[in-house]
Amino acid sequence: MASSAPASSQPGLSVGPTSEFSLFFHVKPGLAPSLRTALLALQNTPGYRPGDYGIAIQTIHEARFVLFDDDTRLAFITSFDGPWDAYMEDFFNSGPTLALFDVIFDHVDGYDGLQDLAAVKGFVLGAEQAAAAYARNYGGTVKEIKKAQRVNAAFQQVLDHPAAAELLEHPAMQPLLDEAGD
Repeated sequence: MASSAPASSQPGLSVGPTSEFSLFFHVKPGLAPSLRTALLALQNTPGYRPGDYGIAIQTIHEARFVLFDDDTRLAFITSFDGPWDAYMEDFFNSGPTLALFDVIFDHVDGYDGLQDLAAVKGFVLGAEQAAAAYARNYGGTVKEIKKAQRVNAAFQQVLDHPAAAELLEHPAMQPLLDEAGD
């Protein structure tokens, strides 16, 4: 069940260690085609390409931009692990990512640049709309999920290794083998 974060600490709702927020903007008149180009540039950046799984901010579960209302509005929707202030600091210090987002946000009303951390927080808070509901289909932080994937890959290697047959017969291995069979 989602819980509201205290108003003074962060926007959005939280489920366990993960929080969400949604930002909504008005696109400056006539800039929608240029904005689409900027969004495509972000999508084609290493780490952001489909299947790369290497977003510079390592606590992000997912992030998306959506153009709507005939490309007159832009939404940015994300979920992340940890405190909002830490996420904002990571974003501000993300180097090339910050530059890509700067180009994107330059296409929306009310954007004055991301000169410092206070400007980033002010910009986000000015565009944030609280979610009415937020749910997740899995537990765990990004770090925990990535570790689980590495452990699973290593276990699959053990299962495939011919010399592991004797080890796999041991009763202590049964819970792992039961999970591996799914």
